[in-house]
Amino acid sequence: MQVLVRDNNVDQALKALKKKMQREGIFREMKLRGHYEKPSEKKAREKAEAVRRARKLARKKMQREGLLPMKPKVMMGGSAR
Repeated sequence: MQVLVRDNNVDQALKALKKKMQREGIFREMKLRGHYEKPSEKKAREKAEAVRRARKLARKKMQREGLLPMKPKVMMGGSAR
């Protein structure tokens, strides 16, 4: 993975590198490989992730079709009166 450093701006290059690594899923991979995971635990985790993804997709689909109300948007910094 490469990041260009322009005008000796290392901070900007580090920020770009972090963003690339986040997008590629490298941080997640490092977290998972930090310790040994038994095959049965890995299978259970992957199954739970798949169920979570499926539920999320179903919820979004129902919202698009109008069967579920849209999630209210939270305004940041606004005063609640």
